Amino acid sequence: MSGPTGPTGQTGLVTIGPGDMAGRDRLVRVIDALAGVFADLSAGRTRSPARTIIEHGAYGTHGERGPRRQLLAGTAVWERRGVGSVKITTLTPDNPDRGLPLIHGVVVLTDLDTGRITALLDGAELTAVRTGAVAGLATRLCAPEDAEDLAVLGAGVQARALVRAVSAVRPIRSVRVFSRTRARTETFAEWIRATSAHPVEVSVCDTAKDTVADAAVICTATSTGDRTPLVAADWVAPGAHINVIGGTHEDAIEVDPALLASAFVVVEERAAALDDAGEVRAALADGLIGVTELHELGALVTGATAADGRTSVFRGVGMAIEDTAAAAALHEAASAEAG
Repeated sequence: MSGPTGPTGQTGLVTIGPGDMAGRDRLVRVIDALAGVFADLSAGRTRSPARTIIEHGAYGTHGERGPRRQLLAGTAVWERRGVGSVKITTLTPDNPDRGLPLIHGVVVLTDLDTGRITALLDGAELTAVRTGAVAGLATRLCAPEDAEDLAVLGAGVQARALVRAVSAVRPIRSVRVFSRTRARTETFAEWIRATSAHPVEVSVCDTAKDTVADAAVICTATSTGDRTPLVAADWVAPGAHINVIGGTHEDAIEVDPALLASAFVVVEERAAALDDAGEVRAALADGLIGVTELHELGALVTGATAADGRTSVFRGVGMAIEDTAAAAALHEAASAEAG
């Protein structure tokens, strides 16, 4: 983190890098901030404008079919906390195969009262932290309080953020992991063992089915672009909680949409889910669920509704207001630590 005068020379501007976002205390602060912003969103006290998304790379330089890459820009204000943010990110699905991060970006945090830019935050790390934290919030609101078994599909940056977030809200004692690349999965498993605050049994599984079987909490964080589910409905134990946050476009599917027919389905905001959540879009199109069966996180935070013991599915897509809340929480943490 930079000092009180940042790289542009503006007094009070700080730069918050990945190291400044680490640690359980900061993560819990972000989860709590997200709870506050979703309550405000539900009450109509704030809103989250749709992101601008530009797709490119459908065809390579020689006309060959290429991956769907994205340039995204999102902005939102949280007036009750007096902050606004702008985030610019890129999503490049073929980057992991190059040994590069899936996401790059930057977040600019502003003071609404004075208009000052108060912080610049690493956009890729903030995206991972806030996406994990939103799943952590959903887990806090939906999963059994004694849930100890976690299953994770995916082995990238976001998978790590999910392990941190779920472990911050539930007493996780065992973690099973699976991804398509064995070496990356083994590295991920070693990272979990090395960074856990208490002893955790970590297993690398050979199949997605073996990974999710009997797990109390399941997280999917893959870069799939397919419409073929990675997790079948009958693999999931009754009463389990599932956080679905992967996929590279609005029709990508990680979990069988048939599962939503009997589950308690949670989304950040209905409108956002209708636009971007592949499983929700497919389940609605097939008549498996109705829009009124999509429960918004804010309603759970305020107590207007509550998980009812059924299998619960949280399908997250990411919203600009989440970046604002997370950036504000991390900036406040940095300011408190600086004294």
